[in-house]
Amino acid sequence: MTEVVITNVDFGYSEDHIVLHDINLEINEPGLYCIIGPNGVGKSTMVKCVSKIVTPLKGQVLLDGEDVAQMQHKEVAKKVGFVPAFSQDAFSMSVIDTIMIGRYNHQKWGSRQKDLEMVYKTMKLMHIENLATRSYNALSAGQHQKVSIARGLVQEPEILILDEPTANLDVKYQVYVMEMLRAIAIERGMIIMTICHDLNITSKYAHKVIMLARPGKIHAVGTPEEVLTEENIREVYGINCRVFMDDTINKPYIILGSAIMGMAEDY
Repeated sequence: MTEVVITNVDFGYSEDHIVLHDINLEINEPGLYCIIGPNGVGKSTMVKCVSKIVTPLKGQVLLDGEDVAQMQHKEVAKKVGFVPAFSQDAFSMSVIDTIMIGRYNHQKWGSRQKDLEMVYKTMKLMHIENLATRSYNALSAGQHQKVSIARGLVQEPEILILDEPTANLDVKYQVYVMEMLRAIAIERGMIIMTICHDLNITSKYAHKVIMLARPGKIHAVGTPEEVLTEENIREVYGINCRVFMDDTINKPYIILGSAIMGMAEDY
């Protein structure tokens, strides 16, 4: 089982622009970990430190005890798959070839048939078999998102990181993707880290919630019941709410109040 340990991590783009400050986090069991918090608190930056897209100014990120900063990018990619919020691909390839890129670290002589089988299996899982021969650049934003998730899954990493995987998806596929990610984390014994903005979707599907707050610090880590409290949401998001226990799923359900603190609110 892969272990992720983040110790005393600071990250900034300059001395005057520190995004993360004194981040400490340990993940040593499989599950779906949802990272939440307001815009600009460093959610994407934190996961980019884990996948070596950026390097901390201070502190360490360890994968199974090995400092990510000392690992080659290809070594990190064998353990960590990263799916960005918006793909930066600017070239025209078919969907199947775009997803096949995720098999790069597995490819060796005579393995293409196995790679293709894995790609088609994952396309079926994402309900995008009909897009196989379409040009990636001709797809809608929602279709781009599904293809990007598929490319991350075929990589078969021990840790899969997704930056806002439900962005550009309608409600049905938001629920489908989160159900799928939770199931994959359990069935494959994987760590799946995902950035999520919907507190109720986070509550329903996350095994653990990591809540970040300004100025780029971890405010709380724990189960949805432990983290998604009225006090935490008020302190981190600056908004009043009511939190009820949904007895049908035994998870908290959040009803948000006014976005302007101090105004009269109806629930």
